[in-house]
Amino acid sequence: MSRFTVHDLAAIIDARAASGGEASYTKKLLDKGAAHCAKKLGEEAVETVIAAVENDRDHLIAESADLVFHLLVLLKARGVKLDDVEAALAQRTSMSGLEEKAARKRD
Repeated sequence: MSRFTVHDLAAIIDARAASGGEASYTKKLLDKGAAHCAKKLGEEAVETVIAAVENDRDHLIAESADLVFHLLVLLKARGVKLDDVEAALAQRTSMSGLEEKAARKRD
């Protein structure tokens, strides 16, 4: 049995974004715009934190899945590819986390 990956989910989101169907939750989110997608991501992030603080493993897993989905939808809404995020992560892992954080540009 093959393993389901975040790339599989990103591909499903791409396919549903291109569909014209009213039955797609993904399409409805994207049609409402990036700001709406960002709000949904924030809601899922809070729910994930609550599940973690409450030490509810099953709820944490479910909310984490929602969080990853909504992150990928937001990236799609803003035209950011998962490959771009992976490249940023790969660049960060070339040094320790503390060194990487210190090297980030300050606003």
